[in-house]
Amino acid sequence: MKKYLISIALLTLGMQAHASSRPWTFWYWMYGAVSKQAIKADLQAMKDVGLEGCYLMPIRGVGERPDYQGTAQQLTPTFWQMVDYAMEQSDSLQMQMGVHICDGFALAGGPWISPEESMQQVVWTDTIVHIGRRHSTFALPQAHPGHLGFYRDIAAFAVRVASPLPKPHEGGTIKRDEKGVFRARTPGFIEFSFDAPQQVRSIHIVPSGNNVQAQRLRIEASTDGVTYQLVRQLTPPRQGWQNTDQNYTYSLPATTARYFRCYWTPVGTEPGSEDLDAAKWAPTLKIRDIRLGADAVIDQYEAKNGSVWRIATNNSPSTDFPEVVMLDKDGSPRHPLGNGIWRIVRFGHTATGHTNATAGGGKGLECDKFTQKTVEKQIDSWFGQFMKRPHSNVVRYIHIDSWECGSQNWSASFADEFQRRCGYDLLPFLPVYAGIPMPGDDRVLRDIRTTIDHLINDVFFATAARKARQYGVCLSSESVAPTMISDGLTHYRYVDFPMGEFWLNSPTHDKPNDMLDAISGAHVYGKTIVQAEGFTEIRGVWNETPAMIKPLLDRNLALGMNRLFFHVNTHNPWMDRRPGMTLDGIGLFFQRDQTWFREAKGMVDYITRCQEWLQRGVPVVDIAVFTGDEMPSRSLTPDRLVPMLPGLFGTDRIADEARRLANEGQPMEESPVGVRHSAGIIDLKNWVNALHGYCYDSMNPDGLQNGRFDYKALVVPQGSFVSDASKRRIAELESQGVRIIRTPYCQDTLDVIGPDALLPEGVAFNHRRDGNTEIYFLANQLDSARTMTISLRTTKGVPHIYYPIDGKQEQPVFRHSNGRTELMLTLSAYGSAFVIFTDESQGNAPETTLQHHVLTTAPWDIHFHNNGVSLQQQPLADWTASSNDSIRYYSGRATYTTNFKIKVKKGQRYYLSLPDVRDVAQIWVNETDCGIVWTSPYEVDITNALHRGNNTLRIAVTNTWHNALRGADAGKAPFDGIWTNARYRTKGDSLLPAGLLAQPIIRITKATKQQ
Repeated sequence: MKKYLISIALLTLGMQAHASSRPWTFWYWMYGAVSKQAIKADLQAMKDVGLEGCYLMPIRGVGERPDYQGTAQQLTPTFWQMVDYAMEQSDSLQMQMGVHICDGFALAGGPWISPEESMQQVVWTDTIVHIGRRHSTFALPQAHPGHLGFYRDIAAFAVRVASPLPKPHEGGTIKRDEKGVFRARTPGFIEFSFDAPQQVRSIHIVPSGNNVQAQRLRIEASTDGVTYQLVRQLTPPRQGWQNTDQNYTYSLPATTARYFRCYWTPVGTEPGSEDLDAAKWAPTLKIRDIRLGADAVIDQYEAKNGSVWRIATNNSPSTDFPEVVMLDKDGSPRHPLGNGIWRIVRFGHTATGHTNATAGGGKGLECDKFTQKTVEKQIDSWFGQFMKRPHSNVVRYIHIDSWECGSQNWSASFADEFQRRCGYDLLPFLPVYAGIPMPGDDRVLRDIRTTIDHLINDVFFATAARKARQYGVCLSSESVAPTMISDGLTHYRYVDFPMGEFWLNSPTHDKPNDMLDAISGAHVYGKTIVQAEGFTEIRGVWNETPAMIKPLLDRNLALGMNRLFFHVNTHNPWMDRRPGMTLDGIGLFFQRDQTWFREAKGMVDYITRCQEWLQRGVPVVDIAVFTGDEMPSRSLTPDRLVPMLPGLFGTDRIADEARRLANEGQPMEESPVGVRHSAGIIDLKNWVNALHGYCYDSMNPDGLQNGRFDYKALVVPQGSFVSDASKRRIAELESQGVRIIRTPYCQDTLDVIGPDALLPEGVAFNHRRDGNTEIYFLANQLDSARTMTISLRTTKGVPHIYYPIDGKQEQPVFRHSNGRTELMLTLSAYGSAFVIFTDESQGNAPETTLQHHVLTTAPWDIHFHNNGVSLQQQPLADWTASSNDSIRYYSGRATYTTNFKIKVKKGQRYYLSLPDVRDVAQIWVNETDCGIVWTSPYEVDITNALHRGNNTLRIAVTNTWHNALRGADAGKAPFDGIWTNARYRTKGDSLLPAGLLAQPIIRITKATKQQ
């Protein structure tokens, strides 16, 4: 009976899948343009396609696009009427909803947040005074004007300084343009010259925009303007995309010269990554201003004082300290000031000014993330209002989405929190915020950043988690990095459902670190579900299909994602305009008026079957990689591990990575349409199973020091900052038998455990363990079918192959050897399968194909649903070859009907495949629905629908919106009502092939029993 139940469970998986295994979607309401009729249609379409629910997020306000004639401005009575109706409809459909923490999708603010309650930053003003026999007193500089009328003093200091430098003369080959910006695409230099030699100790750079080239200058000096010596080669700190809140200040070795040259060349530019975002773009130098300084500064202090997410290239302590004297509140020095030049610095704090920028009627300042009452106010003022509505029982989640509000480095209680956590008073060290060197400044600045991280977690996320419990909902959240100073994993300790995001056809915006943050955070903190916002696309061009996105989907399932959220289902308020409203052209356009949305049920069912298995048990991961005790930090992408694990990566990978990083010639590419960027941006599609059978998690200090450690090896990257507490824990793990890798590991397998999966190149895998059941997910990432021998690191029971595309299972021929199981596996192009080890049970052996033959049919009757055109066709032809514009430019569903004859034999199975269909199809034989084909092998089982002799075949084929939008743009719309606010198209004027382009093929197999 046990064997029977296991077999039945495999066969019926997906038919009655648990609700948590179904995918979700983001549901955006744009510009207040919302209608009840469309709400009902949206939710019914979501239900029909198999989604479990949606996260509702209204985006932007009525006034931003009055031409859309929206009436549901956020927080107005009309808005709440629409919300009530949406909840009522969701309730009637037994669907669930989530609501964001604020209006919009970024991040947590609203009009109820005053400047005093908003995110705070340390600011300062200063003045130079000369203390001597005639001038022994001075006044404090004018207070900082503050932002939005709010400012509070913190403290003031006097700092002894050198004489200010005279204004230099500007010269060089790189000139300012008409806007006053130094701009260059080819090598050159900016030169500053003085009338007499000057000692220079710092350089302050004001870039134009987010420009990484401004941080790559080579600083040279000369006494005669002819012979130049290197002073310093500037190196960019690691940095995120939201990086313009601060400029850049570098310390320089004390250098006396008349001429200072800032040389720039694009040679040596990195190809770009998520933590060097600005390097993704064409290497163009853009600088607004450069200021040389005479005083010592803390190198890259803007990257160290918590005001912006950066990781400085140099965290060494300063060695040259000016005299610093703290002033009393009345401005009098606590110690006498000696004669000389002093800089009087007045510190205070004000609002950062960041808002939840994608909001509408609920737009306002971002709440202070370090103060519990303010976080509670934010949640109650927005999310809490949803929970007061009728049918709010459908709301099961509060969600924290895209962190786009910069960083915060102060609050009214920050100094007290700092002292409580770090054990000393911060105020005497306040000058380090302004880059003024002080003894121990490296420790103080790291403690500031660490305190910021602690408060983000202990206040903001802990409060959000507690409020979620009070409201009876769960908390989900995306990544905090790389905008807010933080450990990119720790916040997932408080979150019920960690979430990352991945992008489609958008290398400049893809988020590999976000995915790895969420996956590693979930694994480190024992969270079963890893959510992901999937298929976000910066410029959708309406050629997207389910088959196109499957490799990306499978790759992320193999990484560890097991609950997908489609990005995005945008509410189209009109029933007579299609494809309708979008997020201004961003996203997959996964919404009811997408041509293939109905047929997407095939893909959704596939995802559900995959997630059902991938949500079971616990992950099996062999390697942990320590992220270090530096702050900020986050997960490591595989390219960062090549120097530490060269043996596992192999010589080919080492050579490929060296070429990528060399970035010779700075090659560029275009993807998506109109977006030119570096060709070498890190892309995880090029790193499938890169460790040749091993998987890794990133592990943060909190997880290392306080959590369970279930890994066989721990990698501590060279150059990492490792605290004493982490060193003690690492030593403890080493004494317990964990392999600690501190230097490059050159063997091709770990000496403590063999590879988990031995697979051909281009096959991704994921391994989970559910009690005595071993679950392997395997995904072919090549566009060709493959039969392969695989070896898996288990001998538990009998392997079964489960194909999530249709729920079919097989029991393969296998053998156990040396603690491993070897078996043969066939995967279609971009195909996938599970190999599941259970107790012995009898199952079907792989079927043997007896023959293929092209189906002979009567002429096809074709009916185009959107415009009523009908025709008869034999042979089949591409719609775009038609001279009739109503067919040539057609997009949508067209039904093909014909008859065929076949001899049916007992014991054989019959499969209908479509060798060339553009793009998805649903197949009926004798009016029996045989399923949807949407990806390779484009095949359905028709055995149970066949009759002996004559059979009726009906195939509903659906293409993309691409061709109809082309026609509408050219004044040749194939039908009325075509409209969208998504303006991007594929390059050129060509149309995409459409329709059923080749006769179906019947594949006949013999079903056999395992002996």
